[in-house]
Amino acid sequence: MPYLASRLLQTLLVLWVVATLLFLMFRLMPADPTSAFIDPTFTMEQQDQIRAAFGLDKPLWEQYLIYFANLVRGEFGQSFFQQRPVIEILSSALPNTLVLTVSALLLAYLFGVLTGAWLAWRRGSWVEAAAVPAVLTVRAAPEFWLGMILLAVFGFGFGWFPSGGANSPGARYDSELARILSLDFLHHMALPCLTLALYLQGLPLLLMRSNMLDVMQEDYVTMARMKGLPERRIVLRHAARNALLPVVTAFALGIGATVGGNVVVETVFSWPGLGRVLVTAVAASDYPLAQGAFLLITVVLVVMNFIADLLYSVLDPRVTHAARN
Repeated sequence: MPYLASRLLQTLLVLWVVATLLFLMFRLMPADPTSAFIDPTFTMEQQDQIRAAFGLDKPLWEQYLIYFANLVRGEFGQSFFQQRPVIEILSSALPNTLVLTVSALLLAYLFGVLTGAWLAWRRGSWVEAAAVPAVLTVRAAPEFWLGMILLAVFGFGFGWFPSGGANSPGARYDSELARILSLDFLHHMALPCLTLALYLQGLPLLLMRSNMLDVMQEDYVTMARMKGLPERRIVLRHAARNALLPVVTAFALGIGATVGGNVVVETVFSWPGLGRVLVTAVAASDYPLAQGAFLLITVVLVVMNFIADLLYSVLDPRVTHAARN
């Protein structure tokens, strides 16, 4: 419990610091956030009325208190550009981002873990010599480049997949769950999901391979071989299970990091997620919406870090013991 309480306090402190930095960053920018509403023909009185409508006429400390009180209540304000509550815009974009992120991570980690364990088993073979450089090449390629190649070949070339969006125009569904589970949604998600999976698979593959190579040198693996156990059983039941610990932690961290790094992929495929909302909000100087998107991404990242710490302490009790000492 002391370890849990300590990590929880650190998480709350990080969220407070990030929320404060976001508040100051957008309000101290040289661009006037109300420029989209103020026409050059407006009088000074009309301009002041617009600023007062958004609460920008108050002192900075008073704006901060109002901003923080609203955050505690779960209110992110009103979008300058869309004239809608920020929480409503983010709520419609978050499911698209989470489904895309989790699907791509599951695909990447399933392929990466299995292939990494297999390459460690085939250490020194020509397969390993060819696979490792290929994985590093794909991992080093920019996300937008991978996305554009897949889009050009399978979207515009063969016409197998849509070029953008999450659903076909005019599609109607009874619920959000029905929309996400529809074949139309999955059809639209295929290319961005594959792009993200190709970019992400390098980390779990190389991490699993490295861990497996270390575990295969442990005494209990040598003892299993001396007992005459089949090599496949040794790899799967003894080596792979112990090599999975860092990979599980990386998966939890990867959810938060990928949610924040989806901006490029969502922009290339016009995917209506948090990344695209963030880009649009920054371009329009819509700082309530940009603040909300940044903060929501930070919350996901920090919470997944917190969960990763808990998973590590459960899977490896030495972490909790070291923290107590």
